[in-house]
Amino acid sequence: MPHPLFMTEYFEPWLQFKQPSVRQLAFCLASPNIIKSIPEQLNIKHEFDLHTPHFWQTQFIAYQQRLLKLDQHPEPLFDFLNQLKSTRLGLRFEYLLWFWLQDYDFHSYQLLGHSIQKIQGAKTLGELDFVVLNTDTSEIEHWEVALKYYLGEADFSLPYWFGLNRDDTLSKKLNHFTQRQFQFKQIEHYLIHKRYAVLKGQLYLPETASATDPNLNWIQPQRRVGTWGNQIKKGYYRLTRHEWICPNYFASSAEARWWTNGLYRRHDPPMGFYMYRQHLLTYK
Repeated sequence: MPHPLFMTEYFEPWLQFKQPSVRQLAFCLASPNIIKSIPEQLNIKHEFDLHTPHFWQTQFIAYQQRLLKLDQHPEPLFDFLNQLKSTRLGLRFEYLLWFWLQDYDFHSYQLLGHSIQKIQGAKTLGELDFVVLNTDTSEIEHWEVALKYYLGEADFSLPYWFGLNRDDTLSKKLNHFTQRQFQFKQIEHYLIHKRYAVLKGQLYLPETASATDPNLNWIQPQRRVGTWGNQIKKGYYRLTRHEWICPNYFASSAEARWWTNGLYRRHDPPMGFYMYRQHLLTYK
């Protein structure tokens, strides 16, 4: 079952496409950020913004016909993704957004640079994921992108959202945004006017979590929330790694009989995601 928090219906247009990579591209574009606002607990050093769900829905609608064509003839997307040698999901997410940004006929952004290093003498100060010109506003924007999967534990306050590697927490990621990644006011000859974090993926709550918990008021209600736990359940199948971005159109395996750490999905609607973790890998 989906977690009872927030909504029963979601804007999930990526599910209409059949080709796995196209479904992933549609997810990367149409899905909202996993947070709706910057948590009050975060100590802001360098300010940054988040795009609204409406922004991402608008971008998807403008790109929908292109996605439908790619679903039938995905070779341009395949050729682009074949440049990526890493298996890291975060890099695949970045490449998918990079592919979209270079389709200039479908949005109002001009890509000025990708993975631009900021160097001072012999020292690298940092790297900017994307620098774009918003042709509607004539402003230069700096986008930092991340695909993350965090499990909420303890009291759900900011330090208690853990990634698959428990050294990776939502608190550390947001602090990295504000302390380091958005420190630059200018890159090369471009003066940066706005800074945006593109933080997508999924959050997971234990099934006992209360929707009224005040520590959850920064979570994006228009993004599906999964559940996590240490219990083996019936009716779920295990997702492959790329399916964490978006499950394939057809179930990629039979109902799970042997459970290992990873992400599982129900065969039947309503669509629910369950992150199974062994006790030793969780807080409690």
